[in-house]
Amino acid sequence: MVLRALLRTESDVTALVLRLTLGIVMFPHGAQKVLGWFGGYGLPGTWHFFTQQMGIPAVFAALAIAAEFLGSIGLIVGFLGRVAAFGIGVEMAVAAVMVHLPNGFFMNWTGKQAGEGIEYHILVVGIALALMIRGSGALSIDRAISRRQGSRLSL
Repeated sequence: MVLRALLRTESDVTALVLRLTLGIVMFPHGAQKVLGWFGGYGLPGTWHFFTQQMGIPAVFAALAIAAEFLGSIGLIVGFLGRVAAFGIGVEMAVAAVMVHLPNGFFMNWTGKQAGEGIEYHILVVGIALALMIRGSGALSIDRAISRRQGSRLSL
């Protein structure tokens, strides 16, 4: 019953656009953390940084890494989109409050700030909320599964 509610989605093109946008934007961040792509440190380096330098408990470090990497892949293919959006949204909200809020609102466009502000994080959380409400939308695995479940119920 809960899984059915998580997968339920309409053939919504707006949700498709939001899902692909968020998934494609987040994938390089997750790939940095897990695979070392795009100039990242890979899983060992990220794990050390999160747990040793930042002091993040292991379970939360694992959830953050999984949210960015597996969540972005889930969004791109449209599988468990609400769960993926929730994970990414929570992770970005925590990052905004715990790390970026002291740097203000704006991104560090000029290089004069100590770090990045929270505007990017607000956009990510907003898109994630929309996807949690609407679901994965058109051209998603969730849609294919929910359509199949719907046809079984009507038999």
